[in-house]
Amino acid sequence: MNKSELVSQIAESAGLTKVAAEKALKSVLDAIAKALANDETVTLVGFGSFSVATRAARTGRNPQTGKEIKIAEKKVVKFNVGKNLKESVCVKTKAGCGCGCKTGKLKKK
Repeated sequence: MNKSELVSQIAESAGLTKVAAEKALKSVLDAIAKALANDETVTLVGFGSFSVATRAARTGRNPQTGKEIKIAEKKVVKFNVGKNLKESVCVKTKAGCGCGCKTGKLKKK
């Protein structure tokens, strides 16, 4: 699903015009981005949490030359899946789904 499909889905389910739905989606995304830029955590109960983490500086390798390079420390966005979203994606079966989500017994290999 791309952004225009998401806007159409929002407009249909909320009874809005596509213009209003796009404006609402943009507002939500801007608010999340602004909060993350201020090192705040955004929690949408049941859906998940967006947060900022610092990835430590490390040494890597240039794949073309094999030469060691220094990779600087940087901030990255993390997303932790909420319970309701996780359960809606992971279909429970009698034998368990095998993904390790504790919805049932794990599949034996």
